[in-house]
Amino acid sequence: MPLKTIDDFNIQQLHILDETGIVDKDLEPDLSDDDLKKLFQAMTLSRMADARMLNLQRQGRIGTIPVNKGQEAASCAPILALKETDWFVGSYRELGARLMRGETLENSLLLFNGWEEGNVNENNDRTLPISIVLASQLPQAVGLAYASRYMKEKDTVVLTMFGDGATSEGDFHEALNFAAVLNAPVIFLCQNNQYAISTPLKIQTKSSTIAQKAIAYGIPGIQVDGNDALAVYQAVKEAVDRARADEGPTLIEAVTFRMLMHTTADDPSRYRSDDEVAVWEAKDPLIRFKKYLTDKGIWDEKSQERLEADCKQQIDDAVQAFESRKPFAADAPFDYVFGTREPLIEAQREKFLAKLEKEGDHGED
Repeated sequence: MPLKTIDDFNIQQLHILDETGIVDKDLEPDLSDDDLKKLFQAMTLSRMADARMLNLQRQGRIGTIPVNKGQEAASCAPILALKETDWFVGSYRELGARLMRGETLENSLLLFNGWEEGNVNENNDRTLPISIVLASQLPQAVGLAYASRYMKEKDTVVLTMFGDGATSEGDFHEALNFAAVLNAPVIFLCQNNQYAISTPLKIQTKSSTIAQKAIAYGIPGIQVDGNDALAVYQAVKEAVDRARADEGPTLIEAVTFRMLMHTTADDPSRYRSDDEVAVWEAKDPLIRFKKYLTDKGIWDEKSQERLEADCKQQIDDAVQAFESRKPFAADAPFDYVFGTREPLIEAQREKFLAKLEKEGDHGED
């Protein structure tokens, strides 16, 4: 029996704004001026908040944080395609997306300083808390999507985000397989920022794209320029439309770059060169999107000055609110080991407090 081709596959790549901010008019999405400005405002707030949080961490005022600089388009643009009634299931490097979903900046400050209250989004209970364990949120996203149809929510979709490192986890493959066979309305958005901590993509996978992994599961897959806010929005919008029409899940690979460290506990100079960073600095998502807005005649330097002043005030207010909270007692974690107090735990508490007292620091006030 001769060899024969039983199917053909291909993966497309989408760009709408080039690296200088020039738009492809044939592909330009139909977004209102207000939505475009809303997106740029969110990207700018995310960038400025990220910088402030990095300073706070270096001053010892918050704990270890993952930084977002460079990935604002990939994380903010998808939210424009969602409704408030949709679910957002994120990882830990989507500050802009969370702010657009109504989460406060104070939440992030609390969370990265050990306050569990930082996990609660009081403005949208369909935004799940940050997921630190790679890919663990993806099966949950599929479950939410499947359940939404089971509960007769015919218009609900789920957007889940993750990094390139997550695609080497079993949960990623199990989630895509379940989503495909259950026809679950899920959009899987991978922020391919080129490094899984210090591991470059080229030694993490032999695949030339992450998007092509969709082929194995029989679902649509596309690669987009992750620093092009319009391309990211358009790809997600089309995936959302398919999901709402019960046409199943989509995998989107947003190719971007983490401009700074993985977390503040990392030193990227040990595994990547300044030349590589410089190449991506020229592709900055904020600079090219600002150029696009300016060319459309809906943005100017005065708009920029007002925006930056407003963002600074929002950040100042959030930091002040966060730092005005009374610190929790040093032995508070012992309260939450069990629902009731247990002798062994209480003995450990006493030993812990005695040690603090001996060191001359009760950990309060």
